[in-house]
Amino acid sequence: MNKIIDRGEPFFYPGNDVGCLLVHGFPGAPEEMRWLGAHLAKQGFTTLGIRLFGHATHPDDLTRARWQDWMANLEDGYHWIDGACSQVVVIGLSLGGILTLTFAARTPLAGAVAMATPWELPPLVQRLRPILHPLSKVWRFRTPSEPSGWRDEEAEKLNLHYPVQPLRGISEVYDINAEMRASLEHIECPVSLIYSTGDLTVPTDHAKQIYAALGAQDKTLIWVENSGHNLPRDAERGKVFSTITDFVRRVTGDAP
Repeated sequence: MNKIIDRGEPFFYPGNDVGCLLVHGFPGAPEEMRWLGAHLAKQGFTTLGIRLFGHATHPDDLTRARWQDWMANLEDGYHWIDGACSQVVVIGLSLGGILTLTFAARTPLAGAVAMATPWELPPLVQRLRPILHPLSKVWRFRTPSEPSGWRDEEAEKLNLHYPVQPLRGISEVYDINAEMRASLEHIECPVSLIYSTGDLTVPTDHAKQIYAALGAQDKTLIWVENSGHNLPRDAERGKVFSTITDFVRRVTGDAP
């Protein structure tokens, strides 16, 4: 395992007995969630941002990662913060949202927040999935060529992620995404879904599909417009922060 890169470390902010567990995306780093974590800490919440296995070190490490590792990372973080808090809300971005919703179907949470979470991966990935494992032995990494979609260019410069995507890692995202879809009807805790109409990675209909499939009776779908895929870092992060803060307060009864 390679060393964690600068700004790639997990983070923890102590606070009250309401815990917020933050889960970053693929192939990102806890830094994606740090600004949100700092905001929630200022509201008094205990906040933990975990690092998923294979992330924020070297792309080679992500070729060894399996989705079960990422679920174990989330479970470890949950038990850590659950030991310090009476209630826990899990908050995830993209892959972190997939993991959050999958975990919420298996664990008693005060609430769950999923941002920019895909219902399914692009059609090309679906077609290639049966051969991704052998293909990844000869074509290990893909270099994304899609437009970024960021609205805040300065925030984009500070974003921390791998410049390439390991094909083996993509196959693991595909598999945990299927686990998520099968889990949605079993979620009972309150859920807040947050998406951007300007997201070039996750189409808007994905939000509606996840919302419709959720078993939770208490569910909300919030839209922002002036942001790309990375909602807690891009231009409308202020609205995202306040939306999540209000949700955490409502589902935990933690009045300001």
